[in-house]
Amino acid sequence: MEIKARFFHPPVSSYLLFGPRGTGKSTFLHETYPDALWIDLLNPESYRIYLAKPERLVELVDGNPEKSIVVIDEVQKVPALLDVVHQLIEAKKGLTFILTGSSSRKLRRGAANLLAGRLLKTTLHPFMAGELGVEFDLTKALSYGLVPLIVESVDPTASLNAYLSLYLKEEVQAEGIVRNVGSFSRFLESVSFSHGAVLNISEVARECQVGRKTVEGYLEILEDLLLAFRIPVFSKRAKRNLIKHEKFYYFDAGVFRSARPKGPLDRVEEIEGATLEGLVAQHLQAWCGYQQNAHHLYYWRTKSGNEVDFIIYGEHSFIALEVKRAAKVNNKDLTSLKSFREDYPEAMVGLLYLGKESLCVNEIQCVPCEHFLRRLDPLKPITF
Repeated sequence: MEIKARFFHPPVSSYLLFGPRGTGKSTFLHETYPDALWIDLLNPESYRIYLAKPERLVELVDGNPEKSIVVIDEVQKVPALLDVVHQLIEAKKGLTFILTGSSSRKLRRGAANLLAGRLLKTTLHPFMAGELGVEFDLTKALSYGLVPLIVESVDPTASLNAYLSLYLKEEVQAEGIVRNVGSFSRFLESVSFSHGAVLNISEVARECQVGRKTVEGYLEILEDLLLAFRIPVFSKRAKRNLIKHEKFYYFDAGVFRSARPKGPLDRVEEIEGATLEGLVAQHLQAWCGYQQNAHHLYYWRTKSGNEVDFIIYGEHSFIALEVKRAAKVNNKDLTSLKSFREDYPEAMVGLLYLGKESLCVNEIQCVPCEHFLRRLDPLKPITF
């Protein structure tokens, strides 16, 4: 299988590499560090050994003095290894540790100490269009998403349908993260209706018939498992009354489609629109993340109803983006961008749509969505 080059650039020092299952963390590290000393905690035998005796890591390192790089795959399965890694980093200069994790839940307490100048926190995201190059297909991306495990599967439909079940079985149920797996499974469906929308926790709680506090806990679990993210309202120098709630997104468009129930009363346009917005969201999230958070992702919505889907704000960029699932640009589609530009004339504003031509309408750049996604590169500024 051809290994695709990723936009992720590893630090030169020790680091934690987070990323949902199937995003290619192990593949990337095997390719980048072929001679590293490797511990795979998904291997049952390795898991048992290090769970029983984490300090065996010291013996392994001492027994392989020629190895300067140590990779520990899925370190969240044995969090006690963090203390041993900490000791080794302090004691053995020149030794580099790379730890991967598909959940930050068990690592939160230990990682907080390690991250204080010892381990950098990084994330590997699903494929970006630019990483796939000529293989990127917008229609397929909207159907199956861009998780490498799914993209490279011979049966992407079956792999996608099994993806959330894998998490429920191996992360949620096996680790005892929630008491009632059935309730959490219903929550995964209920919260899918909030994908690309303002998150109303009370409404989600009513939908899955649990308390508000339970839903807040479930959302935290979903984010700890790296399956979802939220973006806040952009409120710097606000000139209008803004809402305060965050917007919610599953981390991948295909995973959203898998979680979202479908029936006779569901409008195709509603699901397709949320899928397209989510695909753009995950690209922008990756673009910001690979820059080590030099930029941050927001959205903008006034209490009167004007909304701009994405605001990218940081040291070198201030951009407002609206996403429309339409093949033609309507003046009505530009209303919110005009309002935002009135308040923030410094911002570059643009509309992404499903047409084929790049247009300039009322001094707003209107760009084909596929064209925009293909050109998105973390090493380059966003352009239209």
